[in-house]
Amino acid sequence: MGEADLAGRVALITGGGGGLGRAAARWLARDGAHITLLGRTEATLADARDEVAAVAASGAEVDYVVGDACVRDDMVRAAAHAARRDGALHMTMSVVGGGTMIPLMAISEDMLMDDLRRNLVSSLLAVQVSVPHMVTAGGGSIVCIASDAARLAWPFLAGMCAAKAGMEAFVRVAAEELGHLGIRVNALRPGLVETGATERTFKNPSSLSLYTEQKTLGRTGTSDDIAGGVRYLLGPESSWVTGQSFGIEGGNELRKAPYLEATMRQRWGDTLVDECLAGRPPSTPPVMG
Repeated sequence: MGEADLAGRVALITGGGGGLGRAAARWLARDGAHITLLGRTEATLADARDEVAAVAASGAEVDYVVGDACVRDDMVRAAAHAARRDGALHMTMSVVGGGTMIPLMAISEDMLMDDLRRNLVSSLLAVQVSVPHMVTAGGGSIVCIASDAARLAWPFLAGMCAAKAGMEAFVRVAAEELGHLGIRVNALRPGLVETGATERTFKNPSSLSLYTEQKTLGRTGTSDDIAGGVRYLLGPESSWVTGQSFGIEGGNELRKAPYLEATMRQRWGDTLVDECLAGRPPSTPPVMG
């Protein structure tokens, strides 16, 4: 067995039907890990399971559980399913997140709380349901997917910036509290990656160019760019790494976030954007589509 061999190790991946979850699952399964994917749509999960199983090492099992990463009962059920062999869970990847792109003056309390819930509650539950099974395993590793929005002042993305920055703080505290149990907790900060969730941006060349011009490496990312970092942080190679957040974002953090005013006008209309940029709440409350 080489150091990179994950044979017999068990992994739980939330958001398992999406691009980042699938890519990480492929990397882990190729090295022999048993994978449980959690997501809300069974057809998407079944497709992801088949994709991952096609590249999995001999003996590596790939399965899924339908559920919501922000619902405790679903997360408890998913962790128990992942650990069904002997109660042990070795690796957890918390992917679920996202944010509302809207001018600051138009953000409602519900929008802000939804951003916090998707990013912070999902991370909290991933840690809480994983720890008992990782204690059984004698230790484990957890990776939460943050964003370069945790470090960049990103116009029109205040809720997500706050949530992802909070996630990084949460990861540091979790790492400190759980280290004596042999449990490591880290975060990754992806930049713009082409997945189903970012499809609208990648279909808009003018918007996409605003991102790429802020990236030192001159390109947007792929799911595999992120999966390599996840594989490192979940695996034994990073056994002396905890409480850290790593940027995998093409060098965007060396520059600045793109200014997406044109995107805001397309999405919310000129009147709302003009009012917000003038420092006034919108005369007509925005309606999420």
